[in-house]
Amino acid sequence: MTSVTSAAAMKLLDVRLKHAGSIVSSAIGEFTSSTAGLQEIVCIRAGGTIDLYRIVISQVGGGDKANVDNGDDDDDDDEVQTTLKLITRLETRSVLRSICSVRVSGGKRDVVVVGADGGCCSIIDFENGVAKVLHCPAFGKVGCRRDTPGQYVASDPRGRAAMIASVEKRKLVYVLNRDAAGEVTLASPLEAHRPRTVVFDLVGVDNGYDNPIFASLEVQYLDHEDAVLSEKKRISDLKIKEENGQVGSNDSGKTDATLGRYGDGFTKQLAYYELDLGLNHVSRRWATTTHRTACCLAAIPGGADGPSGVLVGGEDYIEYVHEGMTPPPLPPGFEGAKKIPRRLISAIPRRELHPSSKGILITTITVLRQKKGKFFALAQSELGDVYKITLQVSKEDKSVVTKMTVCLLDTLPIGIGLNISKLALLFVPAEFGDHCLYQFDAIDIEGSAVTCTSEQTIAAYLKGESRASSSEDDEEDLFYASPENAAEFAPTFRPTILRNLHKVFTLDSLAPVTSILVGELAGNEVSPQLYALCGRGPTSSFRILRHGLSITELAVSELPGIPGAVFNVRDEKSGKNGKFYDRYIVVSFADATLVLSVGETVEEMGKESGFLTTEPTLACSALGNGDKGGGICQVYPGGVRHIQRGSVSQWHVPGIKKIECASANESQILIALVGGELIYFELDPLSGNLMEAATRDVGADVCSLDVGAVPKGKSRSLFAAVGCRDSTVRLLSLAPGSLLEQKSSTALGTTRPHSVALSNDLDSDTTGEITLSVGLDDGSALRAGVDPITGAISTSPSRRFLGARPVAVSRVTLQGSPATLLLSSRPWIGRGSSSGKGRHAMAPMSYAPLDHGCSFSNEAVKEGIVATSGNTLRILSVGDNGGSDVVLGAEDDEAFNSNRVALRYTPRQMCLLSAKISTPGTSSAAAQSRKILLALVESDYNDFGEEEKKTMGFDGTGQLNKSSSKKKTGDSNRDVDDEAMDLDDESDDENTNMEEKKEVGDDDEEDEEDNEARVTPIRGPFPSEPGRWGSCVRLVDPADGCTTLECIEMNRNEAALCCASVRFHSRGGESLLAVGTTTGMTMNPLCHNSSHVILYRVVNGERLQLLHRTQVDDGPVLSLVHFQGRLLVGIGKTVRLYEMGKRQLLKKCELRGLPTMVKTLQAAGDRAFIGDMMQSIQYVRYDATANRLVLVAKDRSPRPITCQELLDLNTVAVGDKFGNISILRLPRGADVGAIDVTGTRALWDSSREDATPKLETLCNYHIGEVVTGMTRASLVAGGAESLIYVTVTGRVGALVPFSSREDVEFYSALEGFLRTEAPRPTGREPQAYRSYYSPVKHVIDGDLCDAYSQLPYEQKQKIAERLDRSVGEVMKKLEDTRNALL
Repeated sequence: MTSVTSAAAMKLLDVRLKHAGSIVSSAIGEFTSSTAGLQEIVCIRAGGTIDLYRIVISQVGGGDKANVDNGDDDDDDDEVQTTLKLITRLETRSVLRSICSVRVSGGKRDVVVVGADGGCCSIIDFENGVAKVLHCPAFGKVGCRRDTPGQYVASDPRGRAAMIASVEKRKLVYVLNRDAAGEVTLASPLEAHRPRTVVFDLVGVDNGYDNPIFASLEVQYLDHEDAVLSEKKRISDLKIKEENGQVGSNDSGKTDATLGRYGDGFTKQLAYYELDLGLNHVSRRWATTTHRTACCLAAIPGGADGPSGVLVGGEDYIEYVHEGMTPPPLPPGFEGAKKIPRRLISAIPRRELHPSSKGILITTITVLRQKKGKFFALAQSELGDVYKITLQVSKEDKSVVTKMTVCLLDTLPIGIGLNISKLALLFVPAEFGDHCLYQFDAIDIEGSAVTCTSEQTIAAYLKGESRASSSEDDEEDLFYASPENAAEFAPTFRPTILRNLHKVFTLDSLAPVTSILVGELAGNEVSPQLYALCGRGPTSSFRILRHGLSITELAVSELPGIPGAVFNVRDEKSGKNGKFYDRYIVVSFADATLVLSVGETVEEMGKESGFLTTEPTLACSALGNGDKGGGICQVYPGGVRHIQRGSVSQWHVPGIKKIECASANESQILIALVGGELIYFELDPLSGNLMEAATRDVGADVCSLDVGAVPKGKSRSLFAAVGCRDSTVRLLSLAPGSLLEQKSSTALGTTRPHSVALSNDLDSDTTGEITLSVGLDDGSALRAGVDPITGAISTSPSRRFLGARPVAVSRVTLQGSPATLLLSSRPWIGRGSSSGKGRHAMAPMSYAPLDHGCSFSNEAVKEGIVATSGNTLRILSVGDNGGSDVVLGAEDDEAFNSNRVALRYTPRQMCLLSAKISTPGTSSAAAQSRKILLALVESDYNDFGEEEKKTMGFDGTGQLNKSSSKKKTGDSNRDVDDEAMDLDDESDDENTNMEEKKEVGDDDEEDEEDNEARVTPIRGPFPSEPGRWGSCVRLVDPADGCTTLECIEMNRNEAALCCASVRFHSRGGESLLAVGTTTGMTMNPLCHNSSHVILYRVVNGERLQLLHRTQVDDGPVLSLVHFQGRLLVGIGKTVRLYEMGKRQLLKKCELRGLPTMVKTLQAAGDRAFIGDMMQSIQYVRYDATANRLVLVAKDRSPRPITCQELLDLNTVAVGDKFGNISILRLPRGADVGAIDVTGTRALWDSSREDATPKLETLCNYHIGEVVTGMTRASLVAGGAESLIYVTVTGRVGALVPFSSREDVEFYSALEGFLRTEAPRPTGREPQAYRSYYSPVKHVIDGDLCDAYSQLPYEQKQKIAERLDRSVGEVMKKLEDTRNALL
C-alpha cells in the first residue's frame, strides 16, 4: 500500500484517459470549408474542450460523401450510413459557458463566438479543420462571476454584430466586419449595461438589414433600500386612503414597481436592445411583459424571409412576441367577447398521466429557415417531448402573425439544445447519457399528430371566468400562470416509440458517472475492466469499459492445420473509385499452401489459381498498379513463381540454398537466403516480367524483411527494412543507383527482431515521415521514425511491451489511413494522429489472441482484417459501426470500448460481494467455490416504482401504440415532404442528398434494426406530491456479461442510497449486503419519514435473501462501510457502529455532533475517514477498551466532499463538488494522544477546537469537473497503481505517481515552459485555471503537457532545447509515461 504514497510519489501527473462526454452547448453551421452543404456541429464540453464534428453521409459500398453527392451511379444500391466524424478538438483549459455561430458579412463560412471564464470574448475560425483564434479581447475579470459577461452569447443573423452578456447587469456588443484583406475585424465593445437586471436568455433578432437588435429575457429587481422605502410609502398611502375613505374593493395598494405583476417582487420582460450602426451606440429600444415562467428564446426569420419576432418558451405555453404586434384575432365564435386577448400564445400538448397541478417547462427552442419564406421551429420540454411549431401569417401583410400551431413530433432524450441540419437530420446533445443524431421521416405532421393551436388557447381564456378584482392584463397573466387551466383544454397524448424520426448515429457519453470500480472480474481477460455507473432516469446504464478497440467478428472457419502465415492478394480488375478489393486469401502451412477465392462466397482454389500448393508460401502479392496486368508473384522456399495471364514462370534458388524469408509489394520483391544473402527483383513496367536487379550479402542471417508499401502516385518504395539475427535492424535503399545500399541501422540490445514493417504515418498523398515498426522476440514492439530523404532512423525509438509472445507486425488500413497490426499474446493496432501533429496512438483489440494477420477488403467489408488463431481463419472488422466509432489516433483520447447494461433507475452505488457456491449433490466444504458478484442500488426522486407504473398503465418502452406508430410511419409519411424541409437556394445539393436518402428510406422495411432505431427513453409519470421515490437493488454477475441475477424492488417511496459488503464476525465471515434506505425523503426542505439499514445474504450466488431491517434515527443513511467485523453507518450527523443481531442490528457505540452530514465512509484497521457533506474529512479512531469512537483530526479547509479513496492508513484522496482533488495526510504522531488510557484528561481539554490536530494537504489540483468516484488500481496486470477517478460529466482520468526524481524535474520544467508557450484560446492562464479554488500543489497538468505535440515544430524545438533534449526524446517521454499506465 505504500507504492502510491511514498516520498517520490507525492508528485503526481494528471493523465486524461477519456474526455468528458457531457456537452454544455452546441451550434450547427459550415465552419471548415465554403463547400455548399457541408454541415458541421461545434460543441463545447465540460472540461474546456471544443469539438468540431462533421456530418458524414457515406455509402457502405463507397466512400464518404461528406454531406454532398459524389455523382457516382455505381453505388446507388448501397446502404446509406450517417455518422459524426470528429474533425478537430481544441483544448482551452477554461470553463466554457456559451457558444454561437456567426457568418460575418462577406464570408462563406461560419465562425464561432465563445464565452468562457477567461474574461475575454473569443472568435475562433476552423478553416480547413484547423482551429485559429481570430480575436480574444479582454473585457473583465476572470472567473464565472454573475456580473462578468460570458454566460450568454448571441449573434446578429446577418453577421454584423455579437452580444455577450453576464447573468446580471453587464452586456457588451461587438461590431463585426471585414478589412480590405477579407479578415474578420472586431471593434471595441459597446456597453448595454442595466443595473439590477438578471438575464435568463439572449438571442439575436432577425429584422433584415435594419439596425441589429438583440432580444433579452430579463428581470429587473429593486435595490434593497429602494424596496424598503417603496414599501413604507405604500403603507403610508394606504393609511391616508383609509382615513379619507378612498380605499375600494379594487384598490390593493400594490404597484408593479413594488411587488411585480405577480406579487413576488419582479416582472419578467422581453427587451429589445438596438445597435445603431450609424451612431455606434446601443440602447434599450422596447420591452414587454412575458409569461412569468419564460426561460428560453428563439428568433423568427425576418426581412423577406418571415415576420421576425421571438418565440418565448415557458411553462405549458409557447408565445410569439414582437415589437408593434397587434392583438391576435379572436377565434371563431368569440367575435363579440368582452375580454380582448393581447397575447399570441399556444399551449403545448400534455402527457396523459401528468398531474394537472404541475406545469411542463419548455427548455429549448430552435428555428430552421427554409427557402420561399418558409420556416418552422422545434421545441423540447423538460420531459423530452419535442414539438413542432408553425406560424401562420396574414395574407395581406406577411409581417403579421395570425395563428400559431404546436404539434407533437416525438419523444427524445432530454437535450440541452436542438440542432437541425439542412440534410433532414436532428442532432440532440443530451443533458445526460448518449448524444443522438436522428433522421427525419416526416415533418408535415399537422394533420396526424396531437395538435394545439393559439385559437384553442385564446378560446379557453375567453371562456374563463372574469375576476372583478383584476385588470384585463392581470387577468390574462393569471390565467396563463395556472397549470390547471392548461390541463383543462390542452390535448393529451401517450408517448410511444419514434414515429417521425429514427436514430442513425449515437455519440457515446458516460455522463453522469456516479461510481467507478476497477478489476478483472470477467475471469478470462488479461487486463482489468472499468465498471462505471452512468446515466440518470430512463437513460441509466451500467457500463463495462475495456481499454482497446471493439472488434466485430464477421466470419470464422476451420482450417486443416495450424497455419504459419496468411496473405491477401489484390484483384487488379476490381478497381472501383480508386480502390481495389482482394481476390485471394492465401494461407501458408508448414508444407502446403491453401488458396481461397474471395467473391460472394469464399471458395477453395486448386491448381487453376496458378499457385504452387505443395510448398509453404513466404510472401505473395499482386503485381502492377491495376492496369498493366502484372499478375501475381508467389515466393516459396525453393524460388519465386510469377503467375501472369494464365502462364507461370519461375526463378529457382541457385544450388542447395533455401529462401528463409521474403517480402513483396506491387512492383518489388526482396528475398533473403540462408546465410544472409539478399536478392532484389523488380517488375519491368514495359514487359510485365520480373527482373533480378541486385544482390547483397548483409553478413548476418536475416529473420525478417519488409519492402514497404508503394506510395500513391509512385512506382516503388524507396526503402526496405531488414531484421537480422545479430539483434540489428538495417534500412536499405531501393532507389535506382543505390540498390540495397545500407542507409542506417539500429541495435536492439539482447533481443532479436521477429518481424519488421515500414508504413507512412500520413496520407499517401503527403510526404510525411516513414515509421519503422519492429516486433521483438521478447514480446515488445519498437517504433522509430525514418527520414524519407536520407533514410536515417530516429535516435529515440519508442518501445512498448505488448505481451508474452513474439510480436508479428503487418500493415492494415483503419478509417482510410495506414495503420499497423501487432500480434502478441494480445492483438494491438497503432497509427499516427489524423492531424499529423499529435502523438502516435496504440491500443489493444478486445479480442482473442491472434497468430497471423493482414488487411482484407471486398465489397462487403471495406476495411477488415483476415487473421488466424490456432487452426481457424477469421475475418474481423474494427469497431461496431463499420469503423465509424473508432477513436484511435483521432485525438488524445485513449481507445475504450464499452458494453452497456440498461438499468431501471439512476444508479447510486455499487459494491463487490463474495458468494459461496455449492455443487449440487455434494456437501463437503471442498466442493464449495467462491463467486464474485456486484450489487447495485438504484433510486430516482419524483418517480414511481415499477409496480405503480404498471398499475397506472405506463409503459417505458413506448410499445403501447406500436401498431399505430407503424401505420403512421408508412411509406407515405416517411418521405420528408419537399416543401416541408425545403431549404434556401444555397443548398440545392443538400435537397438532392435528402431525396436520395428518402428513396433509400422508402425501400427499408420495419425490421428489427428499424425498431431498435425507433426505441427512445421515456420518463415515467411525474408524481403530484413530493417525497415519491422509485428504487431497487440489483445483483449482477460480472463473469457472465453482467447479466442481472435478481432485481428487488424497494417498498413504496423507499430509496436505496448506499450499499456495502460487510462480514460480521458473529456470522463466520460470510459476505452480506448492507443497504441504506430512506423513506419519503424530500430535497427542499431536506426531511424524511424514516431510515433503515437492510441486510441481505447471497444464496448460492444467484439471489438475495432478506435477513432483517433495522430502523435508525438521526437522519438519512448515506454511507456504510465494513469496520472490524461490524458495520459502521453514517446517519445524518452521526456515525454509529452496529453488531449483527438475530432480528435487527445492535447499536454498540456512536459519535455524534459531526458538522453537517456524513457523505462518505472508509475504514482501515481501527481507523475511519469520514467525509462530511460540507466540512471535509474527519479522522476517527476506535477505542476498543472504552468502546467509543474518538475524533483524532480534521481538515482545516471546508471541502464539500463527494467521494474519497484511502491510499494508506494515514492518507486519503478526496474530491469535492467544486471539481478539486486533494490528498490529505494525518500528521506524524497526531493520533498518539487521541486515546486516553489513564482517564485523567480533562473533558474540556479534548473538546477545544484548537486542540484537534489538522490534516496536512499533500496535493491539490483543480480538475474542472465534479469528481464523483475514485479508486486506487492498476489498469494493466502487474502494473503500478494509480488513482483512477471519474467525473459527473463522464471524464475518466488517472493521477499517476512519479517513480523517479528525473521524471519530476522533466515534467515540472515542461509544464513551466508550456504555461507560456501553449495557446490560450479563451485567454485563461493554465496555472490559474488549475488553482481555481486553492493553489495547485504537487500535481503536473498532463493535459497541458500533451499540448506539446500540437505545437508547431519551431516551438517544439525551442522547448526541447531548453530541456536539453531533442523533439523526438520529448515525444518519446510523453508516450512512455502514458504507455506505462496502460
